[in-house]
Amino acid sequence: MATPTTLVHFSGHEHFRNRLVLSILSGRHVKIDKIRTDDKNPGLRDFEVSLLRLLEKVTNGTIIEISVTGTAILLKPGIIAGGPITHECPLSRSVGYFMEPIIMLAPFAKKAVNLTLKGITTDEHDLSVTLPHLQLFGISDGLELRGAAPNGGGEVQFLCPIVKQVKTLNFVDPGKIKRIRGIAHAVRVNPQFSNRMIEASRSILNRYIPDIYLYSDVYKGEESGKSPGYALTLLAESTTTALHCAEAISEPGVLPEDIALKATRALLTELDKGGCVDRKHQCLVLLMMVLGSEDVGRCRMGEPTAKTIQFLRDIKDFFATSFKIVPAEPSDPECKQLLYSCYGTGYVNANRTLA
Repeated sequence: MATPTTLVHFSGHEHFRNRLVLSILSGRHVKIDKIRTDDKNPGLRDFEVSLLRLLEKVTNGTIIEISVTGTAILLKPGIIAGGPITHECPLSRSVGYFMEPIIMLAPFAKKAVNLTLKGITTDEHDLSVTLPHLQLFGISDGLELRGAAPNGGGEVQFLCPIVKQVKTLNFVDPGKIKRIRGIAHAVRVNPQFSNRMIEASRSILNRYIPDIYLYSDVYKGEESGKSPGYALTLLAESTTTALHCAEAISEPGVLPEDIALKATRALLTELDKGGCVDRKHQCLVLLMMVLGSEDVGRCRMGEPTAKTIQFLRDIKDFFATSFKIVPAEPSDPECKQLLYSCYGTGYVNANRTLA
């Protein structure tokens, strides 16, 4: 690997979060410029600045320099400190946006992370705060309050133990789907909305398997945040504990039944793509494979999304690790699933030994 002081340089605002995370984990400085230079409102958005502030809280000794116009930043990473942290998220993005990068960093902190994020818990850009894939790496997460856009008022608590080293992942058997779980939540709207979503979703899912539990989650009064809204989150689990999730949130003028059908179809699309990990969590699993012990990690997934492809390129820049990607079943031309394998870097949580 190159010396930690070498600077990695990127342009543009896409993949902003992943590049910051890779910088902190690898200890290499990162410079990102030309951030929305051609936009009417150039530079960093409020949620991106808020993310930088959160990374400052989670780490110790990190230096972040932002240019006067906000179109370029330089990040010099420190150590991941962890501990109890509370952060107010702006209402322009949900807490899922802030949570995903922290999930990648939290297992390698000096102290166990106890993070409380306040803001909107569901929006159309980011996954809601139910991130189930952490079980593969022995990480527990917890959810407290919900709050819908535009005024938020939700609160999420995330607890994460620290690890010395991540286990090598060898996950090539997707198995058969054995159960589907889901939560239909409604805040500051008619409580019947969640039951209507459950009925509509069941009308499709009951054709496939009998083991389906969809919970109705209705919040009242102070617990329900500041704005009305409803959403359906679905999670399918296979016989080999492969997880696939999908969700849909309320839109103005759209019936709860249509939201439920949208979420259900999204889940069936994910299952059709197949593999052991759904498309939304490809980056998290691939990163943990790179950070695994010095052995070959393998995972079977669907085709990479555009975000995943760029993430693999960024991993090569920071960790000098490449993936071998081959068809999972070369004999079957219909099978679109791929087998991703890489040699782990043997990343050890050095922050833990400093305590």
